[in-house]
Amino acid sequence: MALPKLSLEEKKKALKKAQEVRSKRAQIRQNLKSGKTTIRELLANIDDEVIAKMRVVYMLESLPRIGKVKTKKIMSDIGIDETRRIQGLGNRQKQALIERLGNN
Repeated sequence: MALPKLSLEEKKKALKKAQEVRSKRAQIRQNLKSGKTTIRELLANIDDEVIAKMRVVYMLESLPRIGKVKTKKIMSDIGIDETRRIQGLGNRQKQALIERLGNN
């Protein structure tokens, strides 16, 4: 599939939007790491486009004391694919994450 031809102005606008999304995602991850935001709050705020499109792996790895190995085990135990985004989680998967990591 060929990429659409964008004008210079459209490219600048797209780059600016992408930078804003990356900055907001980085702030969300930092808030998780510092404890300002909990996984429960994040999963409740799924209407936010940045949160909805964030990968579950990145969310879990942002939690304190949760690294790549624990993340992989948690996702395997609950039955979440490693490429799943937060918006794609089912109710049971969200509930299982909250029960397991609700204090984080």
